[in-house]
Amino acid sequence: MKRAGCLLLSFIAVAPLATAAVYLLSPDDTQDGAGPRPTTSAPAHPGDQSEAERKADNKLIASLPPGLAAPRKKDLAQRIVASAENSTLDWRGQYGYIEDIDDGQGYTAGIIGFCTGTHDLLTLVERYTKAHPDNGLARYLPALRKVDGTDSHKGLDPGFTAAWKQEATHKAFQDIQEKERDRGYFGPAVRLAKLDGLGTLGQFIYYDAMVLHGPGTGPHGFYGLREAALKEADTPSQGGREKAYLDIFLDQRRRAMKAKNPDRDTTRIDTAQRQFLYDGNLSLKTPLTWKVYGETFRIAG
Repeated sequence: MKRAGCLLLSFIAVAPLATAAVYLLSPDDTQDGAGPRPTTSAPAHPGDQSEAERKADNKLIASLPPGLAAPRKKDLAQRIVASAENSTLDWRGQYGYIEDIDDGQGYTAGIIGFCTGTHDLLTLVERYTKAHPDNGLARYLPALRKVDGTDSHKGLDPGFTAAWKQEATHKAFQDIQEKERDRGYFGPAVRLAKLDGLGTLGQFIYYDAMVLHGPGTGPHGFYGLREAALKEADTPSQGGREKAYLDIFLDQRRRAMKAKNPDRDTTRIDTAQRQFLYDGNLSLKTPLTWKVYGETFRIAG
């Protein structure tokens, strides 16, 4: 089974951040093994942060354990995401993936589902073309700009999918897919999760939410879902219990998925992430076994 959803991007809305203050031990620290947690102020628009506040956040994050940003954990995260997005653990085999999954977002492509209808695929090709002007996708930039925000293939068919697959054989294009993944999704999700006092599993749950729901501030975007969860529970950095907060955040994600399509498969939450949570695996330790779309996946270590 291929991707269950696509990135619902909102580059107009800017993600909220939190401002670091002092340390606090979360009640769940003994299970997570993540060490001290930051206590943060209420979420603020990044434009409202001073340079000193941003530097304080950066300093705080640098002092915390790497969590999901550790190379092996980051690879683990990509493998789990790939199980839900492409029914495989081979995430590096997805650079050349491209198809229209009839979700209203045009073509879905690459390692995390960049979409022709959600601006991120356009941004990817623009940045790649700036560094490599003679690439095989550059001639499609005018068409990509016209279809951005729609599900149209106008100007892309019949050659765009073949050009994408061909370009994906080049390391430079693979590298920029990873760079754009980190810039738009992985980096912001892990940063905010750490400021919220979440351990490695919580950081992964934020990242997967960023990939699936997109970094929007609306009710079905990542930041909107986080705000809804904050109305029901405190983050560990606010003195709340990590398991309780993440359980509510997953509830919000599941409701958002069902709101868009009542028949939508939610096993990436039900028999994967919530299973890890209920098992108390807040550090996302291996071995791991989970199910997505009824298929069992295992990672030994």
